[in-house]
Amino acid sequence: MQPHRTAALAGLLAVLAGAALAQAPPPREVEVAASRLVLTLIPAKSAKPLRVSSPAFKDMGDIPFENTQYRGNVFPGLNWSKGPKETAAYAVILQDTDALNNGEAILHWTMYNVPAKLRSLPPGMTAPPAGASFGPNVRGPNYPYTGPRTGPGPKHRYHFQVYALDRPLDANPAMTFDQLKAGMSGHVLASGQIVGLGQFDPTAPPPAPRPAS
Repeated sequence: MQPHRTAALAGLLAVLAGAALAQAPPPREVEVAASRLVLTLIPAKSAKPLRVSSPAFKDMGDIPFENTQYRGNVFPGLNWSKGPKETAAYAVILQDTDALNNGEAILHWTMYNVPAKLRSLPPGMTAPPAGASFGPNVRGPNYPYTGPRTGPGPKHRYHFQVYALDRPLDANPAMTFDQLKAGMSGHVLASGQIVGLGQFDPTAPPPAPRPAS
């Protein structure tokens, strides 16, 4: 076979392989845990939403692999518009609504008591800003950012939600998700979100086994 034909065939095979590995978007009509999204469970008092964005991805855009558990688990960064004048603190919640864990949307990350003067969390953040605390996630209380690790199949929707609260929450290193929601209930002045799409990384090694309890 001539060299130029060999190169062309190799290129075609690479394109076909990439297409085979590409994941379909999440089905529009199925979001199995949509009813468990905190935005749904705890409505805001204001009809004007917070505008939430990220420097890493657009709304309904793909979350870069470096912001997932597959490659680095680096926090992507978040920005939001100013809350109402009564805002005393912000809370942030990350949920995957395309999968269930014990009947709930998968809880990837929470943070509460973000100072009212702040309107962003920087990319690569590893510790809460002064005055704020990590909250619970699916792995336990007081847990840092845990990005997507989407399995094979359609992409998943990851809801990065920001809440303007009229009071700070009582700091509790052992806080559960139910306690966090109870503390927020009735105190959300405004809220908003950006949704990123997570996908399977076919080149990633399998996760390390969890230590025996």
